[in-house]
Amino acid sequence: MADSQTTGLGEDTDKEDREGGVRTSRPFRAKWKDGGGDSLRFTDKNGSRKVPKRDLSDLSLVRFVTTELTRGYFLEHNEAKYTERREKVYTCLRIPKELEKLMTFGFFLCLDAFLYVFTLLPLRVLLALLQLLTLPCCGLNGGRLLQPAQVCDVLKGFIMILCYSMMSYVDYAMMYHLIRGQSVIKLYIIYNMLEVADRLFSSFGQDILDALYWTATEPKEKKRAHIGVIPHFLMAVLYVFLHAILIMVQATTLNVAFNSHNKSLLTIMMSNNFVEIKGSVFKKFEKNNLFQMSNSDIKERFTNYILLLIVCLRNMEQFSWNPDHLWVLFPDVAMVIASEVTVDVVKHAFITKFNDISADVYGEYRASLAFDLVSSRQKNAYTDYSDSVSRRMGFIPLPLALLLIRVVSSSVKIQGSLSLVCVLLFYLGLITLKVLNSIILLGTSCAFVKEANMEEKLFEPPPSAVSSRVNSRAHRAKPSPGAPATQEATTDKSGIPLASVSPQPVYVSETNPGAGVSASASIPKSDSDIFLTTPDEDDDAAKLINTDTGLDQDAAARRTPKKDLLEIDRFTICGNRID
Repeated sequence: MADSQTTGLGEDTDKEDREGGVRTSRPFRAKWKDGGGDSLRFTDKNGSRKVPKRDLSDLSLVRFVTTELTRGYFLEHNEAKYTERREKVYTCLRIPKELEKLMTFGFFLCLDAFLYVFTLLPLRVLLALLQLLTLPCCGLNGGRLLQPAQVCDVLKGFIMILCYSMMSYVDYAMMYHLIRGQSVIKLYIIYNMLEVADRLFSSFGQDILDALYWTATEPKEKKRAHIGVIPHFLMAVLYVFLHAILIMVQATTLNVAFNSHNKSLLTIMMSNNFVEIKGSVFKKFEKNNLFQMSNSDIKERFTNYILLLIVCLRNMEQFSWNPDHLWVLFPDVAMVIASEVTVDVVKHAFITKFNDISADVYGEYRASLAFDLVSSRQKNAYTDYSDSVSRRMGFIPLPLALLLIRVVSSSVKIQGSLSLVCVLLFYLGLITLKVLNSIILLGTSCAFVKEANMEEKLFEPPPSAVSSRVNSRAHRAKPSPGAPATQEATTDKSGIPLASVSPQPVYVSETNPGAGVSASASIPKSDSDIFLTTPDEDDDAAKLINTDTGLDQDAAARRTPKKDLLEIDRFTICGNRID
């Protein structure tokens, strides 16, 4: 009887209550009206829980399509997310402009160091040799035969002369035909191996040259801890010669690719640049790592330009310097340059996108490179500018300049007095270009340094010296309570004043012209200390400050501070990584 009544009630449901899309039956409503529904429950006649049934007539295709066509949503409910996505798009659009600004500035920095080998270095070597010849008449200058900078210049000159004499025995034509006889795949593998070898040579080569310069100019009163100047000199000569041979093989392989009929090798070599995107984009990068990669890209682009110049010179020589052949080479040259620029833009755009790095970071990188140039022009600079570029970018101009001299001397025949006059005019033109480039770069670099508020860093000791002294203090034992703290804070073990008490220039206050205040007291800490480091650098800086004051030395000794951009060399750690 109850079943029939329930069935009858179910058939008489003409009116339906719809609350939130849930359909209720009359027995349930009756139970709710009687006060038995203290909670929303769906039960059958036995009192067990029962899920209500929906009317299948409502689930129609027309209704689904209508809902899909008319449903709405509100983007403003997630404003932060979409604003961030829009900023990422704007950052990617800004990357080409900011990156090319950095690349252009870095290109002229490399050009300045490269022209130095052809223009000012021979003159400086001649002046140093002239001073040696006039030594009996002039006497010793401060107890030295030559100044440290002059010794380094003479060593560079002798390295170039010896390596050039060795390069004259290398037959470029035989090397060209030997490489041309190889298969395309083999040449592709050889070219990749040459790129890896070039990076390894650049990494270890600058260390060899720096070791030679320091061994030759190290103060004599220090204890001898090296194998001698001559072994270091022979190692440097061997390195420059081998590196020049390696770059010659690269240029020859590129020349074979240009002269091949089907251009298959050139296509494969350009596609190798796009493989670089795969190996870089999907890795985690910080600002320091991206700075290393940017320097590497600057060096790679400048080296490719010189290689293309060598290829054009060799091809023009084969066609008797016919200018019409230059237009035959132009499409291939433009294609190689365009592929290089495209790869750099795409790579940096996605690296900054995936790692949430702003496009303004390239301005910081430019300011760091400008700081190297400005600091090398100071009176008491601790390194030559060309060596600073070599350490920062991994660009060593000696092997590349040696190869270019070898190619030009074999491609251009100098005969007669008119040819000598043309060579002299060309040399004067190179000197003029070098001087103008240096003046413009110096002015631009000063503007970048001033814009980044880094002027006060010019009066500080070199970053490497400061970091080494801070690290040595961090690992030093705590002083005894009775020991005076002033002596610990003013000098280290070698008696050299520390950076915290180094003499600073005096600035005159505008409000009180008669009173001079020190730079450390009047100039606030620069913002460059913030943007030239990674975001978690502040904790490490605080630890070092506590170390100077004798607080929490054990914790500071267990932590290694990250490197400032001014302390990073291109090849600090292989693989563009900084621990």
